[in-house]
Amino acid sequence: MRRTLTLLVLLLAAPPAASAQWPAAVAEMDRYVQADRIVGSALVLVEDGRIVAEHYTGLHDRNNNVAADRNTIWHWGSITKTLTAVAVRQLEQGSNRPRPVPDLLDRSAVEFVPELRRIHDPYGTIDAVTVRMLLSHSSGLRNGTWPWARGEAWEPFEPTEWDQLVAMMPYMQLEFAPGSRYGYSNPAFVYLARIIQAITGDPWQGRIYKTLFMPLGMQASYFGLTPVQLQGQRSHNYIVERTDVADRGPDFDPGVTIPNGGWNAPVTDLARWMGFLAGSSDSATQARYDALLPRRVLEEMWEPVVRVDAEQEMGLSFFLRREGGRRLVGHTGTQANFRSFFWLDPASRRAVIGVVNTSNDVDPAASARGFEAVMAAARQALSP
Repeated sequence: MRRTLTLLVLLLAAPPAASAQWPAAVAEMDRYVQADRIVGSALVLVEDGRIVAEHYTGLHDRNNNVAADRNTIWHWGSITKTLTAVAVRQLEQGSNRPRPVPDLLDRSAVEFVPELRRIHDPYGTIDAVTVRMLLSHSSGLRNGTWPWARGEAWEPFEPTEWDQLVAMMPYMQLEFAPGSRYGYSNPAFVYLARIIQAITGDPWQGRIYKTLFMPLGMQASYFGLTPVQLQGQRSHNYIVERTDVADRGPDFDPGVTIPNGGWNAPVTDLARWMGFLAGSSDSATQARYDALLPRRVLEEMWEPVVRVDAEQEMGLSFFLRREGGRRLVGHTGTQANFRSFFWLDPASRRAVIGVVNTSNDVDPAASARGFEAVMAAARQALSP
């Protein structure tokens, strides 16, 4: 039985139009959930870092009949990349580090990750790949982690150790000249994590906990396998097959690829992340955010670097689009049957977050169209 809960919290500081399009976004999510046989979902509207409307459907654990709610821990896939990108900009500014690296973006990635020399570059020298290109998906590096995979059940979900990824580098090549165009790359963010470690001496996970999760109060966020005390909140992931909706369990091992897609968290922690990205109308809160990364630097990450398609451009790890005269900033995530997104309107400090725990193996094209429709309706909910 599907359980739906909609809670609207009206803030005195918010104009009446803040959630005028919210019911339409909820209705679109409900249509998608019904059509795609989604087991559990969440759709959340955030303003000035606070959840102002939330809508949940179904279950995060079907076997135990546990309903999805604001405490459910979802997997956010590639939205993790936004954490990695901000952590890189912190190094450039010297945030949480004694000495800044002011020219970091335009330095060669090979300087910090010499193993990259093993990748074949038919366009010249791999030294041309800069940190900026890694962040903007314009490096020429491949999309997937594996240069080969047959889909066997015994194969690891992702490489579990850095050495495994390094061993595959001689079998990789750049797919286009560095900086010449857009090409989404997951491994690029593994290499960015190695750059963070090379500069700071901190493992990537420890750096994110220390410089982002702890200061922002994101106490239920973690990477990889679920801690015992949070297992009851962890959503399972499901896949729609021809005869059934199969439960693939709560956990999987992203291995060495955690920096490009390993974040697990409830929507409350995502709302805190949106608050940091959007900025605060409260001067004390904004000063705290600026201590992590100055506002002007964050907004530089939303300047176009390369065009993605007719509707979107790419900044430094953030997708950019214009709708109704508004500049929107966002990212999506797809991994292990979870599918998620956020879109942020920096001008209004509003953001919308969506996630489902089910993918459709029967008609993936129709499923993708349904998810796009949800995102389009959700973006309209940001309109004044």
